[in-house]
Amino acid sequence: MKAAVLQMTGGIDPAGNSETLVSAVYAAADGGAAMLFTPEMSNLVDRDRARAAAAIVAEADDPVLAAVRGAAKARGLWVHLGSLAVRRDDGRFANRGFVIDADGAIAARYDKLHLFDVALPGSESWRESAAYAPGETASVVATPLGRLGLSICYDLRFAALYAALSDAGAEVLAVPAAFTRPTGAAHWAVLLRARAIENAAYVVAAAQTGEHADGRATYGHSLVIDPWGEVALDMGEAPGLAFVEIDPARTADVRARIPVLEHRRAIPMVGR
Repeated sequence: MKAAVLQMTGGIDPAGNSETLVSAVYAAADGGAAMLFTPEMSNLVDRDRARAAAAIVAEADDPVLAAVRGAAKARGLWVHLGSLAVRRDDGRFANRGFVIDADGAIAARYDKLHLFDVALPGSESWRESAAYAPGETASVVATPLGRLGLSICYDLRFAALYAALSDAGAEVLAVPAAFTRPTGAAHWAVLLRARAIENAAYVVAAAQTGEHADGRATYGHSLVIDPWGEVALDMGEAPGLAFVEIDPARTADVRARIPVLEHRRAIPMVGR
């Protein structure tokens, strides 16, 4: 099955981001893809939270989500909308991913479990939890590419999440992201390859890239890794759309050769 991956430079205007996403849906369908993957924060990239607050609305009112659902239905395409900033009922924000089926219906949702609260060397400091609430549950959903396990960006550093997803039947792991350049250069590819190898699963990681209107810079290099850990796609730093084959037989072959899922054991701990 063919997948399409969108690498974009999201901005502070949801309407502009929506145009990019809808265009990608149509281009992915024209290119013969069964499913499109988009990055984290596909609707809004804005570190000015006072300004961003005016554009972050409830899921039911989000115009970007509505536009992508309409485009997916029009073209009969599945879409993993990597994540959107949405407003919860309690007023806090959620970093929420969506899987949209070919009829435009929401097949799955996932709120980012691990929030990015770090101070990087130099001047970059991030505290996602100051505005966003973490999710509470993981999610696996059946798609044309196989059973898809959902995660978002900083989740990548927590291997236990991906073990839980593969134990629940995930054959493809989605890691939409807006990685910083320092952490991207140091850790992005090696962590994605590790998650693929540990779980004998495809990893599809659609990423934000370039210089954004809010002043941040993201790493790009959207990657697709096969279950053996080989890089099937690296999009570099330029925004755009790329296509890649996802082969379920490859997953079955790797899992037969090295049955890591069958060998995985709970580990009792002793000592203090």
